[in-house]
Amino acid sequence: MDNNNFQRVGSVSNTHAGNDFETTARSFFAQQGISLVKNFMAPVGVGDLKKTRRFDLGSESPPVLVECKSHTWTQGGNMPSAKMTVWNEAMYYFHVAPDIYRKILFVLKHSRRDVSLASYYLKTHGHLVPPGLRSGNMTRPQTQANAFARF
Repeated sequence: MDNNNFQRVGSVSNTHAGNDFETTARSFFAQQGISLVKNFMAPVGVGDLKKTRRFDLGSESPPVLVECKSHTWTQGGNMPSAKMTVWNEAMYYFHVAPDIYRKILFVLKHSRRDVSLASYYLKTHGHLVPPGLRSGNMTRPQTQANAFARF
């Protein structure tokens, strides 16, 4: 049997795990009365030069951009440093997206020694989080997630 140490345990593939998590996020927001579109396109850029970018989920009405991350601590309990660069990239795109959008980073709640990966990120990379983003916990049957949301 092929043992892939980078494969999410219990999932067909990491891509499937991510897509399933996006579906969970979309369902969560639908229950809040917010209908989100998958692969939502929005302009991003610095200054006058803009280019469209696909966000995991989004909406024009209300204006919302969502990036979903289902990352976990490593099997050895270490911080997944390569995955944190992806979170940093999401923060950058939130910075350069139009201010009219509410920006949400929806992440899997995964803890190590009572510290969630999301709270660890805020502690170590909080200087990259755009102004106005807050953290909060969201619980759904069989799924817990943290969301950083700009309200």
